[in-house]
Amino acid sequence: MTSPKKNLTFDGLVDSIKKVDLQLAKQANKAVNISLTLRNWFIGMYITEYELHGADRAGYGENLFNELAAKLAQHNVSGCRFRQLYNYRAFYRAYPQILRTASAKSKELLHTIVQPAEKLRTASAKLAIDPAKLVSSLSYSHFELLVEIEDPLKRAFYEVGCIRANWSVRELKRQIATLYYERTGLSRNKKKLASLVEQISEKQEARLPIRDPYIFEFLGLKSKEVMGESEIEDALLDKLQEFLLELGYGFCFEARQKRILIGSKQCFVDMVFYHRILKCHVWIELKVDEFNHEHLGQLNTYVNWYKKNVMAESDNPPVGILLCTQKDHALVEYALAGMNNKLFVSKYQLELPKKEEMQKFIEEQMREVQE
Repeated sequence: MTSPKKNLTFDGLVDSIKKVDLQLAKQANKAVNISLTLRNWFIGMYITEYELHGADRAGYGENLFNELAAKLAQHNVSGCRFRQLYNYRAFYRAYPQILRTASAKSKELLHTIVQPAEKLRTASAKLAIDPAKLVSSLSYSHFELLVEIEDPLKRAFYEVGCIRANWSVRELKRQIATLYYERTGLSRNKKKLASLVEQISEKQEARLPIRDPYIFEFLGLKSKEVMGESEIEDALLDKLQEFLLELGYGFCFEARQKRILIGSKQCFVDMVFYHRILKCHVWIELKVDEFNHEHLGQLNTYVNWYKKNVMAESDNPPVGILLCTQKDHALVEYALAGMNNKLFVSKYQLELPKKEEMQKFIEEQMREVQE
């Protein structure tokens, strides 16, 4: 019998440490992602069941998510802001078949669910992929992108792509944006296209993705060093709200993360004010990113929707303000949708804060948040 010491070299030692580090990092990553995914699925399930069967649900109505987010914040429950709660409910509705995985792991948490056997049969008939495989292979951030795909076949296509090629979240987003599903349908040689995509796609790292805001919120990490975009955005919106109200320009605060329904899609506007001098609503979107035309198009859509569906006859057309940031650079764009009246435009330019003033404020606040 050969002594293991004879084969132990420095290079072998390095190789052994690399292997154990990689293997256990994979296990840790998978364990955290599975727990986070199931936790968010459970939250979505509880909300859905409460909306259907809650004894006192009528007392909350449209304010349910605001009230729930506020109450959970008091109890220091992470990752349960207004918009996130909506996303968890959408996640549960899109993936009821996860019940099989959830019931196997956490039976005691299923105390509110109604007729689970019926839900299982309905879900299993629609989707062939084993839910346990989905939950163990995809992060919650993957699921958030997949939930937005309404067509079950198209969603299953991207699920398979994620599992087979081990796509990162960024890669999944890129494949959806570049119409990989549609291109495959039009391609004569589908296998060749799939092979090419897999060769150039970005893979999911084995390391624990602590810079994912969902992960570090779930784990209770508070270090500003790993602060996610949503945390920075919240801090800036808090300051921005105070700043605009203190200016004395006539801003009256109306809503934060205001929910609007455009067709079947739920959208959320970061901040809504009513301007008593201009007699119009002012919609503000903050992007922790450099300016691009997609941001402006999104805000312009919101403004046009409001003008058509909500604006009172006595009001002037709404105004959209887009704030974009990137470190010490700030760019402010005003969306003047439908504002053809030159006199009103002049008054608008006079009464709203100057672009230079807003830019200076954003730059100062970004420095404070990053420090």
